[in-house]
Amino acid sequence: MYAGASRSDASLDASPCASGAKDRGRFITLEGGEGAGKSTQLARLVDWLRGQGIDPVVTREPGGTPAAERIRGLLLDAAQTGLSTEAELLLMFAARADHLAHCIEPALSAGRWVICDRFTDATYAYQGGGRGLEQARIAELERFVQRGLRPDLTLILDLPVASGLARAHRRSTPDRFEVEDLAFFERVRATYLEIAERCAERVCLIRADQSEEAVAAEMRACLAERLLAGR
Repeated sequence: MYAGASRSDASLDASPCASGAKDRGRFITLEGGEGAGKSTQLARLVDWLRGQGIDPVVTREPGGTPAAERIRGLLLDAAQTGLSTEAELLLMFAARADHLAHCIEPALSAGRWVICDRFTDATYAYQGGGRGLEQARIAELERFVQRGLRPDLTLILDLPVASGLARAHRRSTPDRFEVEDLAFFERVRATYLEIAERCAERVCLIRADQSEEAVAAEMRACLAERLLAGR
């Protein structure tokens, strides 16, 4: 268990917008729809942080541990056409539980910064907004698995859906999510925008239709203001 973040039952009523405790490593998540440029911007952000003397643990969801990576393979396999929405949600949280226990929490406990490509906001966006599952059901699993652990900062890269899908389809064969229709991804985007508005103290919303450098500069500025000021 990491310092400064109790996983007792008292933490279960924590606000879903609340950022993490102060006396531990920092937890940063990167979110956005398909083709928003997360991978490129994550690499740039990590390089910049290293230049500030911070060597973060870089991970992803679903995935990040051997067991969670196996679950990721199942979730993204376009051949898995019969997987129910409920099973998909449970698999997401199964992978997350293992990821937290064996990667994220040990790193934070050791004082390391962690940057994760997607986290629970993606579950609200994809399984909640996209699939139409009740937000309350997701919140119940979030409380059970995370016990109050949430990011200190979330960077959401926002891009019009059609533009993002065009980018994504150029780079690789579509996975099980990328084959969904435009309406699915419009719901995903709408949920991300709602999260950004509701949780503004934790979330920076960044336009991903700018130049790569402009996006990177906004991300650095947000992180510097929110997490590095007075460090």
